[in-house]
Amino acid sequence: MISVITGDIIQSKKLVAEEWLTKLKHELNEIGSQPASWEIYRGDSFQVEIADPGQALKTAVKIKAAIKSIRKGDVRMSIGIGEKTHSATRITESNGSAFVYSGEAFEKLAKAKQNLAFASPFETFNRDMNLMLRLALVSMDAWTVNSAEMVHLALGHPEKSQAQLGDMLGIRQNAISNRLKRANFDEILDLLNWYKNRVEGLK
Repeated sequence: MISVITGDIIQSKKLVAEEWLTKLKHELNEIGSQPASWEIYRGDSFQVEIADPGQALKTAVKIKAAIKSIRKGDVRMSIGIGEKTHSATRITESNGSAFVYSGEAFEKLAKAKQNLAFASPFETFNRDMNLMLRLALVSMDAWTVNSAEMVHLALGHPEKSQAQLGDMLGIRQNAISNRLKRANFDEILDLLNWYKNRVEGLK
C-alpha cells in the first residue's frame, strides 16, 4: 500500500503566491522529488505520494500547519491509501486505487465544507477516521498563525524538548507550552499515533 494526498490552497488568489508556494514546496521537497513524487498543477493544486501510508496524516497536518502559518492561509486535502498499479515519470500520470480514493475524496470536500478527508478500501476505518478528522478540524481550522507555526515546528522536530523549541524561537518554555496547549497539540499527536497504529494493522 501507498498513500496519496491531493490538495489545493484555499482562496489562493487572496494570498501572496510566493509565500505559500515557498512553504508548500519546502514541505513537498522533504518527501521526495518533483515530478515523480509530487507536482503542483493548475496553479494552486498539488498531489504527493507518501510511500509509507502510516506517515500520511502527519504529512497532511504538517502541510496544513505550514500554510496556516500564513495570515488567512489554509489548505484543503484528501488522503487516499491503496495500491499503485502504474508508475509514471509524473505523479499526476501514475495510477492505482490510492490515486482513485484520494481523488474521489477530494472532489467531495468542497460540497462537504470540510478541509481534510480520508478514503481507503476499508469502510470501517474510513468511517472512524473521517469522524476523528471532523473533530480534529474544529481545532486545526481555528489555529492562529502563532499556533500553526508552533505545531509545524514541533512536528518537524519531535526530538526536541519544549525548552529547545523555545530556544529556536527565542521565547520561554512556558510560552511554547501555552501555544501548544491552545493548538490542542497533545490531542493531535494522539490522533496521529492512533492513525499510524491502525494503518500498521492493515498491512
